[in-house]
Amino acid sequence: MNGAHALIRTLVDHGIDTCFMNPGTSEMHFVAALDDVPEMRGVLALFEGVATGAADGYARMSGRPAAVLLHLGPGLGNGLANLHNARRAHSPVLAIVGDHAISHRRHDAPLQSDITSAACNVSPWVWTSEDTATLGADAVEALIAAHGPPGAVATLVLPADVSWGEGGVVAPLSVEGLGTAPSPGLMPDIAVLEAAAAALRSGEPAAVLIGGRVCSGPLLEAAADLAATSGARLFAETFPARLERGVGRVPVDRLAYLAEFAAMQLDGIRHLVLLDAPSPVSFFAYPGKASDLVPEGCTVHTTVTPHDDAAQAVAALAELAGARPGAAPRQTGGRPDLPSGALTAQAVCQAVGALLPDGAIVSDEGATSTLFAPGSTSGAGPHDWLTLTGGAIGQGLPVALGAAVAAPDRRVVALEADGSALYTFQALWTMAREGVDVTTVIFNNRSYAVLNMELDRVGVEGAGPRARDMLDLSRPDLDFVSLASGLGVPATRADTAEGFNEALGRALATPGPSLIEAMVPPLL
Repeated sequence: MNGAHALIRTLVDHGIDTCFMNPGTSEMHFVAALDDVPEMRGVLALFEGVATGAADGYARMSGRPAAVLLHLGPGLGNGLANLHNARRAHSPVLAIVGDHAISHRRHDAPLQSDITSAACNVSPWVWTSEDTATLGADAVEALIAAHGPPGAVATLVLPADVSWGEGGVVAPLSVEGLGTAPSPGLMPDIAVLEAAAAALRSGEPAAVLIGGRVCSGPLLEAAADLAATSGARLFAETFPARLERGVGRVPVDRLAYLAEFAAMQLDGIRHLVLLDAPSPVSFFAYPGKASDLVPEGCTVHTTVTPHDDAAQAVAALAELAGARPGAAPRQTGGRPDLPSGALTAQAVCQAVGALLPDGAIVSDEGATSTLFAPGSTSGAGPHDWLTLTGGAIGQGLPVALGAAVAAPDRRVVALEADGSALYTFQALWTMAREGVDVTTVIFNNRSYAVLNMELDRVGVEGAGPRARDMLDLSRPDLDFVSLASGLGVPATRADTAEGFNEALGRALATPGPSLIEAMVPPLL
């Protein structure tokens, strides 16, 4: 057995059965081994950023790592932006990066690079396998690191001769290692929990800010009951990795992206209780404005960190604070009517709210165009909302792809800004190839609208036509119908609300991928 066979068999035995990839010469033995281990599903992407983003989306929906196979340092470099987003999402991802053969390193071949230095930007665990016989065991260590908590990008560097070498050993499952489930995390600090509980019982204005694992399932319900019992406001972090929403679930407002609005949401708060969420800061620095969004005089209680056993910590805090199960309201139904007339970003969001299928997964990278989407979809059936966790655009389509692979029985809706879409538009080809049920909505306003807004917010005075031209997406106008069709995805264009309603209803009822180009004016 060579190293590649041992590696793939070890991954499959540990429950890792999907690998997104854009391989090269150094990874050919891994690719060849796929024929001998049919349990491993290989998913080809045309660009590394698609593969890494898809691994992130897969991990968010499955709760377990996907593998992603990349070619040398340049391939890793092409995938770094979406590995950055995966890191911020605490998604468990195993990045396997092929390298030159150990015997070839001394020649400094044209593609030779410092893979470790590049990987350390996004990966807290980086290891280069140097021996075929230990490659399987190295993979288990990588999976343990990826699982966490916190979930992380673990990078395993695979030299070509370690991959092709004979003597590979499949690493067995072990209680001491990965076993059947990852570690739950560190035990909570009771003193910290008692202080937070006392703050919530004090009657002083308080807020509970949730993120990560607390944005779904029983932990979301427990956090909401905790807030409702104490009278605290409940917020989710601005860009949660996965937020459960819809009828029957706990309604949660996300903290606003714009610092001014977030400051208004938190105004007057004396205690801020963090449950698997970071203390809020402004995304960027602005002249004359604070970067720290915690109100003056407010005490921050960090009760659950990404390293902690979130379930135990939330349960203990709820008990200490006297939370009443079922105290929080649940979202009731109430979909918006289908829009009519001119097609605007708000009308598109209204139509999505009216037609979103129960159990859908929404990958939201609509930037300014989807500001109305949370309100329009709150009364839809139960669904999951995936957001741009790290702010590096080009995530929306790959994450939608990965989510669809992880949950083939659910419809995925990608809400995508025109500028962001073009970073990883190749994802559509993989959607077509895999036949996944992804409906993509492109908000085509022919502008980097969010940057036009930021140009004004950072205090630039007198921005002229040359500056504005750098934020304009016309001359020539983008034709997303032709682009999608060329990648094998059926596409249509809508320029009225009625036309969009018809196109969206048809797309959601048709198996496989599709794209709707919504011609809308800039929202801001």
